[in-house]
Amino acid sequence: MGANDSKSGIGTWKSAMATIGNSSIFPVTVHAMKTARVNKRGATRVRQGHLWIYKSDVVEVDADRGSIVFVTDEGGNFIGQAFYSDASQIALRFLTLGKEEIDREWWRQRIRQCNARRQLPADTNAFRLIYSEGDLLPSLIVDRYADVLVLQTLSQGTESVKSLISELLIEEFSPRAIIERNDARVRQLEGLPLVATTLFGSAPEEFEILQHGLRFLVAPSGGQKTGSFLDQRENRLAARAAAQTTKRGRALDCFTFNGAFALHLASVCEKVVGIDISNDAIQAAERNAQLNEISNVEFREANVFDALREMEMSGEHFDTIVLDPPAFAKNRASLKSALRGYKEINLRALKLLNPGGVLITCTCSYHVSEDLFLEIIAAAAVDAKRRVQIVEKRMQASDHPVLVGMPETYYLKCVIARVLA
Repeated sequence: MGANDSKSGIGTWKSAMATIGNSSIFPVTVHAMKTARVNKRGATRVRQGHLWIYKSDVVEVDADRGSIVFVTDEGGNFIGQAFYSDASQIALRFLTLGKEEIDREWWRQRIRQCNARRQLPADTNAFRLIYSEGDLLPSLIVDRYADVLVLQTLSQGTESVKSLISELLIEEFSPRAIIERNDARVRQLEGLPLVATTLFGSAPEEFEILQHGLRFLVAPSGGQKTGSFLDQRENRLAARAAAQTTKRGRALDCFTFNGAFALHLASVCEKVVGIDISNDAIQAAERNAQLNEISNVEFREANVFDALREMEMSGEHFDTIVLDPPAFAKNRASLKSALRGYKEINLRALKLLNPGGVLITCTCSYHVSEDLFLEIIAAAAVDAKRRVQIVEKRMQASDHPVLVGMPETYYLKCVIARVLA
C-alpha cells in the first residue's frame, strides 16, 4: 500500500486524533498481566545488563503471545517486566527492572526521553528517533525523515502495542505521515507477516531530507533500510575531515549506495569516484549530486571487487578511499567467507592509496567484532606491504546508542587509517 492508500485520509492532526479517539484507525489491544519464570542462567543474563532471555532458559510461562509479563527467577525473586514471544528463540525482551505500571504514559515518557537524547545540528533533519534495545525499547525502531516517521515493530510485543505507539507519535510529533516498514525478515521468526504500508497521513513516495546541509532524496516506503543508512551519518563528517589531512586529490567511495560519502567528500577533494553494483543506486546517487549542484563526482556501476583489481592493474591511485560494504557476515555460518571478503577489499584499497592517503573502512556485521576487524586490516596491510597507522576508531552514529551489557547493539565499526609508506 502506498502513501496515497493511507487508511486515514486525514489532513490535520486534530481531525486525526478525533478519529483515533473513536478507535477507527488504531484499535488498541490490551493484555492482562501474565507471568514467566526463568532459570538461573536467564536471570543472571538480565541482571548483568542484557535485555533478552532465550526460550531454553524459560522454566514456566503463563502468558499470551505479545503480552507483557512479570518475570521471576526459580526462587520467586522478581527480575523485571518483559515482552513475551511464543515463536522466537528470544522468548523475553525486557522493558524495565521495576514494577511500575506500563501504561500509555509510561510509553509516552520513554518516547520523550528518546527524543530528548537526540542532539542534532540544525542542518540535519533525518535521524533514528528510537533505537530498540539501545533505547530500552526492545524491537521498536522509529526513524525520522523530516516530517515523516518510519516505524518498525519487530516482535510480537511491539506489534501488540503498534497502534498505541502510533497514536503517541502523532500526539508528540504531529508528523505528516507514519509509514510502517515491517518487511524485515526477522519478523518471520516471530510468526508475524511482512508488511510495508502507510499507517497515518500521506507522504510522497520520494522527498528531500537534509544531512549536514546536503540534500538527499529518500523513499521510505521502499528500498533498503527505512530509506537511508542513518547509522553512517556522523562517520561521513569524519571521513570528510580525514580527507582534508591528505593532498585532497582523488577520492574513491566504494559501495556508494545513494552517494552520501562521495558527496560529503566532494567539497574537500578535487575528484570523487563512487562505485556500486546496483544501477538503481547509481541513478539515485547521480540525482543527489545534481540536487546539490556537485559536478566533481563521477558514479560508476561496477562490482567493487572487480573494480578495485582493475584499478590496481591500471596503476590508478587515490588520496582517500571509503569502504562501506553491506553486511558480509549476516550470521556466524557466513563469517569465514565474510572475513575473506573484508580482507580482499581492504588489501586492494591499501594498494591504491598514495603515501599519506587515508582509508575509511567499515563493517556493519555484528558478528565481526572490533578486534577481529582490526586484525583483518592488519593482515591486509602486511599483504599489501604498506605501513598503516590507525587514526581513529568509530562506531554507528550517536542516535544508534550502544547499551552496556548488550553487545548486539554495537554492530557498526568504522576505522580511519593512514598509509605512511
